[in-house]
Amino acid sequence: MICWDRVDELREEIGDSDFAEVADMFLEEVDEVIERLRGSPAPDTLEEELHSLKGSALNLGFETLSRLCQDGESLAAAGNFAAISLPDIFSAYEESKRAFRQKVPPSTPAQSGSLELL
Repeated sequence: MICWDRVDELREEIGDSDFAEVADMFLEEVDEVIERLRGSPAPDTLEEELHSLKGSALNLGFETLSRLCQDGESLAAAGNFAAISLPDIFSAYEESKRAFRQKVPPSTPAQSGSLELL
C-alpha cells in the first residue's frame, strides 16, 4: 500500500525538520482533489484531477492509490468514464492516509516554526 522507502527518500530530500509539514501540505492538496471528486466529478477535468492525485500519491509513496489513479487517468483519456472506480480511489486514499498517519503524525505549530501566543 505504501512504499516506505519512498517516504524515507522524501524525508532525506527535505530533511527531518520539514518533513511533517511538507507531508501535511501534500495531504491537504489530495484532500481538496478528493473532495472535488466526491462532489460532482466533471468528465472534462477528471483526467487532470486523477493525474494530480497520482503525482501526490507518488510523492508520498502511496503506491496503491497511485496505481488506481493511473488506471483511472488512462480510462478518462480514452473517454471510458463509467469504468473508473472512484470509490476504490477514495478507499485507497483513506487506508493509505491512515497507515501513513500512524507513522507520520501531523506537524504541530512548534514543528513548523510558528510561535503560539498564550
